[in-house]
Amino acid sequence: MTRLIATLLIAASASTAVAREIWFDKPAERFTESIPLGNGRLGAMLFGGTDEMRVVLNEAGMWSGSRQDADRAEAHESLPEIRRLLLAGDNAAAERLVNRNFTCTGLGSNHGKGKDAPYGCYQQLGELNIRFTHDSAGSPAEDYRRTLLLDRALARCQYTQGGWKYYRQAFVSKPAECFVLWMQSEVSGGLSLEINFSRAENATVEPFDDETLLMTGQLPDGYGGFAGVGFASKLRVVAEDNTVSVEGDRIVVDRASSVLIAVSAATVIESFAGRAVEDPVEQTERDLDNLRGKNFAMLRAEHIADYQKWFLRSSLRLGEKLPSDHPSAKLPTPERLAKYADDPTDADLLATLYDFGRYLLICSSRAGGLPANLQGIWAEELQTPWNADWHANVNIQMNYWPAEITNLSPLAEPVFDLIDSLVEPGGRTARAYYDAPGWVAHLLLNPWGFTSPGESAAWGSTVSCSAWMCQHLWDHYLYTLDEEFLAEVYPTLRGAAEFYASILIEEPTHGWLVTAPSNSPENAFLDEDGKSLHTCMGPTMDQQLLRYLLGAVIDASLVLDRDQELRTRLIETRDRLAPNQIGSDGRLLEWLTERPEADPHHRHISHLWAVYPGQEINADTPELADAARQTLNARGDGGTGWSLANKACLWARLGDGDRALTMISNQLRPVGKKGNDGIRWQGGTYPNLFDAHPPFQIDGNFGATAAIAEMLLQSRLDDVAGDRAAVISLLPALPAAWPDGAVTGLQTRGGFTIDLVWANGRLSKAKITSKHGLPATLKLGDATRAITLAAGEAVTVDARLNPSGSQ
Repeated sequence: MTRLIATLLIAASASTAVAREIWFDKPAERFTESIPLGNGRLGAMLFGGTDEMRVVLNEAGMWSGSRQDADRAEAHESLPEIRRLLLAGDNAAAERLVNRNFTCTGLGSNHGKGKDAPYGCYQQLGELNIRFTHDSAGSPAEDYRRTLLLDRALARCQYTQGGWKYYRQAFVSKPAECFVLWMQSEVSGGLSLEINFSRAENATVEPFDDETLLMTGQLPDGYGGFAGVGFASKLRVVAEDNTVSVEGDRIVVDRASSVLIAVSAATVIESFAGRAVEDPVEQTERDLDNLRGKNFAMLRAEHIADYQKWFLRSSLRLGEKLPSDHPSAKLPTPERLAKYADDPTDADLLATLYDFGRYLLICSSRAGGLPANLQGIWAEELQTPWNADWHANVNIQMNYWPAEITNLSPLAEPVFDLIDSLVEPGGRTARAYYDAPGWVAHLLLNPWGFTSPGESAAWGSTVSCSAWMCQHLWDHYLYTLDEEFLAEVYPTLRGAAEFYASILIEEPTHGWLVTAPSNSPENAFLDEDGKSLHTCMGPTMDQQLLRYLLGAVIDASLVLDRDQELRTRLIETRDRLAPNQIGSDGRLLEWLTERPEADPHHRHISHLWAVYPGQEINADTPELADAARQTLNARGDGGTGWSLANKACLWARLGDGDRALTMISNQLRPVGKKGNDGIRWQGGTYPNLFDAHPPFQIDGNFGATAAIAEMLLQSRLDDVAGDRAAVISLLPALPAAWPDGAVTGLQTRGGFTIDLVWANGRLSKAKITSKHGLPATLKLGDATRAITLAAGEAVTVDARLNPSGSQ
């Protein structure tokens, strides 16, 4: 193999743009202080130690468990009695029956501990542990700096030890499909180290050749055997001066000037997505072959070029670059985060958060792979929190909220593949539980096609989760107007609509059509005896989601000119769905009737789905919009990380930028080792800007990015199937704390790209570029202007929405 010898010191890349950074002045002690790197499939977390260095490795296919039939085949026989009890108002008896007969068979997710159950869990690939043995090792490190460059997906570390300077750079390359770590000493022969390659269980590490270790293994299938995912990973080390030796499960480097470490990994996972791999050992060697003939500088340039084709699609500036005398200007990120809690004038930290969310999406979701899970692709455990799966009652959806608006639409392909994978097993679940056509999925999703209800009525039987998943399909069409894509996913949308239209029952008071049984995700109401209950019929979120889904299929059938009979039936069904209702206290009702809440400050705000990400409640429905505000006020400004991001999106959609910023600022509260001082359901942000549920859960990062974008731009598409026109709101929720700024590359429904510049709290100019030539109405406060552009044409407007230079 051609030696991979780096030919330069820690030079800057060719880009001269000012890079936003996340940086630390000391090594990480915990996972949530480490630096995340990824290419959509491979992940690495760098801890940056000077005497001992830990790197946690991940591969998206590392899932224990396997396929199972978790449906209760006769569950539908209990459905009439469950519904009778609900119609009679005996929710307690109905919930008992759901728990007995309408949950999954077996362990289900094993209450979030599914590592050794058939459901499985996502888990760590392995670890590199590097022990430095050169003469200066063990001496105090000085001038330490560990940095993540967000515009290049590049980690750097440098420090002085024993009077010598040491440099490191690392990235996970998509072109090379490898993790690459380069280390150098300023003194010739100044690097000596031992590298251990390990995994806590189900793996064997052995020499592969004179510079490579091979790890192989197979994960448990959940049935007591090891017929699950097979995996392999190779660690190759090349050192200047040819000083590498392989000794058992470790590699020893003695007196090298520079060292390059490359790690490849492959899994054999029989799932809906991921690389088609027959022999993971051979695949890891093919991936390492991508490095042949290239030195470190070449590999890095290739990686940055691939990454920046995504990252440079959008940019955000809030205020000016921090002046050198600003208190936060020279602070490491953890201290900057702590400073913001007391002095929220560091608007650039919010822009960093925006960039970080885009960075994480690029690094954890690429076409052809698995979707970003509850932790993206980064996990240090074998039993990850909540199995690090895909929860479909808000979490997987929030992961992809930024994709369309921030110009990363192609990165949503993995979630489309996930939805497609649910149709076949979801059809079996629909028949087993509801004796219904079409398909359905509930809260729990994994790579193995799990669509059954979860193991508890309290959360597992939310029936509308698959309707929410379908929103991503229709919204992608609204943004792109890609009729080929719409034709491809239309059967999935239609199947979901046919399922829901067939299971609705008529509630006795108004004759509305409602779902039964269901629940409002993870929330509870109190019965007359003060007992907490969950099972109900027609929770508000279900009705909102079904109006959206049925409307999407109605419009899609018109666009594609098919299914007129079905369209007519769905229109009739939609018109009979239970409407949004306002309670006696002015809030939007969460359930079909007014019920006291077990937790008035509950983290889920599912019944405001029609505000965001839906659009049913808006400025054109002022009474409902005011009820939504009252609901948010009552819920309060606390919550888990993702809940705070959700509230920020809701306040942005309601046009209150100051309140949206309050939510994001609350989300930025620093958290410690046990989360937010160990308080349950109170989140914040970890030192490396990972979102705290707690524990770490990545949806809050994505939700915060989406909220910031939503504060600056909102859109809808009117008359989707007829004379279509876009409505584009510029700076709809700009907070007072962001008087000056600029954003580029935001996308709208209808296919427009928007660049904005503002100063003193007012729009300076906006550039609007049309992809499809649709007419549009621009809105800025109370001002409106209609524009018509040809496909590919752009126009710039001023603060009065006049084309630049016109009066």
